[in-house]
Order: sequence, then structure tokens, then C-alpha cells
Amino acid sequence: MPQPLWTPSAERIAASRMDALRRFVNERHGLQLANYPDLHAWSVENREAFWQAIVDFFEIRFHNPGECVLREGPAMPDAQWFPGATLNFAEHLLRRRDGHPALVAIGEDGSREQLSYAQLAAHVAGLQRALRDAGVGLGDRVAAVMPNTWQTVVGMLATASLGATWSSCSPDFGTQGVIDRFGQIEPKVLIAAAGYRYAGKNIDLTDKLNEILERLPSLQQLVVVPYSHNEAGIEDYRAVARISLWQDFYQPGGEPQFTPVPFDQPLYILYSSGTTGVPKCIIHGVGGTLLQHVKELGLHSDLSADDTLFYYTTCGWMMWNWLVSGLALGATLVLFDGSPFHPQPTRLIDLIDAEDISIFGTSAKFIAALEKAGAKPRETHKLERLKAILSTGSPLAHESFEYVYRDVKADLCLSSISGGTDIVSCFALGNPTLPVWRGELQCKGLGMDVQVWDESGKPVTGDKGELVCARHFPSMPVGFWNDPDGEKFRAAYFDTFPGVWAHGDYAEETAHGGLVIHGRSDAVLNPGGVRIGTAEIYRQVEKVPQVLESIAIGQDWQGDVRVVLFVRLRDGVTLDDALRNEICRVIRANTTPRHVPARIVQVTDIPRTISGKIVELAVRNVVHGRPVKNTDALANPEALELYRDLPALRE
Repeated sequence: MPQPLWTPSAERIAASRMDALRRFVNERHGLQLANYPDLHAWSVENREAFWQAIVDFFEIRFHNPGECVLREGPAMPDAQWFPGATLNFAEHLLRRRDGHPALVAIGEDGSREQLSYAQLAAHVAGLQRALRDAGVGLGDRVAAVMPNTWQTVVGMLATASLGATWSSCSPDFGTQGVIDRFGQIEPKVLIAAAGYRYAGKNIDLTDKLNEILERLPSLQQLVVVPYSHNEAGIEDYRAVARISLWQDFYQPGGEPQFTPVPFDQPLYILYSSGTTGVPKCIIHGVGGTLLQHVKELGLHSDLSADDTLFYYTTCGWMMWNWLVSGLALGATLVLFDGSPFHPQPTRLIDLIDAEDISIFGTSAKFIAALEKAGAKPRETHKLERLKAILSTGSPLAHESFEYVYRDVKADLCLSSISGGTDIVSCFALGNPTLPVWRGELQCKGLGMDVQVWDESGKPVTGDKGELVCARHFPSMPVGFWNDPDGEKFRAAYFDTFPGVWAHGDYAEETAHGGLVIHGRSDAVLNPGGVRIGTAEIYRQVEKVPQVLESIAIGQDWQGDVRVVLFVRLRDGVTLDDALRNEICRVIRANTTPRHVPARIVQVTDIPRTISGKIVELAVRNVVHGRPVKNTDALANPEALELYRDLPALRE
């Protein structure tokens, strides 16, 4: 009989905020909800009462309370949460104003900077004034090409305080990757690092930023943060309307002011992976993001003001946005910029002891790499305050579950969590009141009607199917940028099952009420848990003159996924090492290192549909020895045989 890997003690359950909410709901509504399954079922069937309970439990402050909790439309995505209500996101993240540490920013080189909550508010107040003087107001966009530093958090909070919209990329994005994103949203201000550090190297961003400046005509102000490049000066950058160094742009001090905005006012713009073209600009609203994040951090992660939260992330991943919301709970956030394995594999584990981290977030790939490196933190580190490890990016392998409890720490809640950029939050995640079972995500999120459906739209348990959310939820995107009628938005999530959110994950509901994620059900590549759109690769490969066309897939390999690129070349051209290197160079220069294929293979034809679309999923199935459905839809189904049993893909 299988046994859970970890079961919380009765004392730990009683002390958790999740159990406190259960008692809060019981008392308020005269209920007798006995456990989490009861609480979750109630939260789905009584969404208005549940989300009002979240507002009250976490003391969310509305400047205007609004007309009601939920105004339902005929079908998703037509609904309004808290219509007429106004609030400010930054105000909730800056409620604490004492000397308690808010941010601890640690660089790969060992540098350490700390801001208290009082100091953080002073920095936000100063930057807010400067942004307002630069013309930033309600609805304007402020963009950032920044590493994970305290300045990035200050930039976001100052932007949100004004009712403006924040959007960020990490500095390892190539020029085209940045332009594909920011070029669509036309930011008024760009905050950018002069450089960044990775794997022991200082990387100068001056040339890249100058290319970006040339192609962002909307910019009125550039603010340069001389991170890892202290000699940077404004004379290094091509002219925009105004250029300032960070330290000259504002003076910290005073109290920030908070502009009340509607519940669904755009807070963040995040980006899809770009599978079918340039990345879609996903707009996330102020209220929905705040409510979902305090629920997930405060209840599912059991984060409180006494905790120290860490998540290894870049500013181009939604986990950065999620991490920063920990400020709303009054916790201390540890920010890290650099390689997680430099100068040794236990670099991040060292931080747990050094900073007394109680909740440690990372990727499934990192945990697997730690095990392969032979690390046994249980024997080498104290890990005294560590109470939870969170893992996302890709499904956490069964072996990694066992590794954590065997070689890291026996008494902690290991939470594999899953959601995405699309909802800037989670559908399934951890729970301090439930056991941890090998290979499973502990539970569905509160208020989220998560189900697994078969192809006919019927719920299934114990079988694989499409992960759906059958009812509206507050952190559903407001929409896509430049999609006024919502056509692209509806096509992205509501075409598979009309009126129901289909997430594109292949999942399975377990007998324990948990979930197993079996991977993406679409063509998005996922090496190391980083979502990559094939179109982003294709756009770069097209720049190589010898290549006529290409197709990319993710190949399951050694417990992870690696990118494989197939290329059809011009007549008389043969794929050699020089051409492989050139293809990799172009991809790396304009996207990120994650986009660079692990294998490049020459083929003579690429299968496509009758309408001319190449078929990544069909090729992926052939490579993995799986059957290909509906070959009648292909114009050249015989081309699939070119991808079967290739020697190059067995090494």
C-alpha cells in the first residue's frame, strides 16, 4: 500500500493559515467544513462568498467597495469581478512600514543589499515622483530589461502606484526577443541594466540596448541602472528624449501616493511563448492578480510576516511577479541574480542557511541537477527554518520527490505547483494541511474549478486528459494587447471547449484529489521547464541564408526535454559543423540560450497540413515512436518517415 512521503502534524495543520481560513469561513457562514476537500468544494460552488472571504481575511482595502463581487456573463470569459471597485496594487505591497527587511538582493559575485519596508517605501516614493514628472500616468507602460534586483522591484511598485502598467524582460533576451514584446506595447519609459552577471562573467548590455533604443520610437525616457557595469554613463546610449542614470533620476524619501484604479485595470503585461508568431501580450488586472497571489502565497504556501521567501527566477518569468507579491504578506523576499550553480552546485542551498529562508522556490530541473551533482544538503547544511520547497517550470519527477525527502530535509512540505503566464498564478499547487504523495501536485487551488476532461468534454479521474477550469476566476487575463474585440483571446483558451478555459496541459486527477501533469498538450517546447515558442526559433533560423525552412520539437531526454531542430537546406548545401555553429549563434544572439537546439538534423522535407502549416506535434510523435493521428490532414504524410529512428537522436 503506497504511503505519503510527508504528512503534516496536527499541530502544523492547526497553526496554518489555510486552517485559519477554514475556521473563518465556518464561523462567518455557520458551516462545518471539516477539511480541505470540503473547503475547496465550497469555494468553487460559492465563488462570491469565497472571494469576499479572501478580501476580508487578508484585509484588502478598496477605495470604492464596488457594486457586487461577481457579475456573471453568459459564458467565459464574459464576467466582471468586483465591478465598480477601486484599489491600488502597490499600496497593498507597501502596507508594512517598519524596519523589518523587505528585500535582500544578492548577486552572483556575493554582493548583498538590504532594504527595510520603510526604506522600500521611501525609494518607491522618490521614483514615483520622477516617473510622474516624466509623464507616466494611468495606463501608461513602463518596461524593464533588468536582472532580479531591488531596483526592479522598486520600479514595478512605483509604476503600479501611479496606475500605470509594468512589463519586464530578463537581460539574456536577444534584441529581437525584446522588440517582439515591447514593440507591441509601446512603453513610455524603459528601465534597463547596463550589464548583468552570469556564470562568472560580466556581460555588457550597451550594444544591445542601443539596438533596442533604435527600434522603440515610443520611448520618452531611458533610465540606466549601472548594475555590474559601474562605469556606465549616459553618453554610451543613443539619444531618446531623455536619458538618466538610476542614481540621478530620483531621490528617495517621503511617502508614496496611491492612485485608485478599477479592479481590472492593467497591472502587468506578460507574454506568451510565441509559438504561432510574435508573442501575445497578456494583460493581467490589478485586483485579480492581488487576490489570487495573497491566496496562493498566504494559504497554499503558508507565507506569513515572519517568513523569508526565495524563488529562483528571472524578471522575464511570471514567477518573479508571483514572488514580489510576497510583500503583501509582510514577508522578507530574497532576490538572487546569476547562475544557480556558480561557483558550486549548492550556491542556492547556501542561501537557505545564510538568509534563514523558510520557503524556497526553484525549478524541477534544479532539483534534478542537485541530485546528479551528488549534493546532500541534509548532511552539509542546517536548513533550520526551511518549512517548504516549491517547484515549478515542469513536472517534478518521482525520483526528485524521493531525493528531497531523503537527502534535503524530511520534515517539509514539498509542493510541485502548476499554472502559468496565462493566469500569472496556479491551477494546482501545494497545501500545508495535506500529505505529499510521490509525483503529485497536492491539490487544486481554492476557488478554481479545475477538472480533467476527455476529448468529448467529460470529466475523468485516474485517466489523462485536458486540464480545464470550468468557471470564471479573478486572475483570468483582462485580455490581449491590441485585441479590441477579444477574438485572439477567445481563440487561445476557449476554442477547445467553448465557454471553458482549456489550459493546454495534459493532466490526470488522482484518487487523493491531487493532480499529475504529463506535459503540454500543444507544441510549446519546454527544455528545463522554460517555455519556448517554436516561432521564436523559426524567425531566427530564417535569417540563415542556407536554410530554406525548419521545424523544432522537444525530445524527451534523460528526464528532461531538449530542443531538436530539423532543417531543410538549399540544394547542394550540406549541414556541417560550421553551419550548425552559425545557426546556433544566430538563435542565441536574438533569443536566449534556452532556445539554442541541442541537436540540429538535416532533412529533405517537412510535413505540413493541406493549408500549409507545419506540424510539430506529428513530428514529435514520430520521434518518440508514438502513433500520429489524422494523417489525412497532411499534404505530404510520407515526409513523416524521414523522422523515424534517426541515429542522431539516440545520442
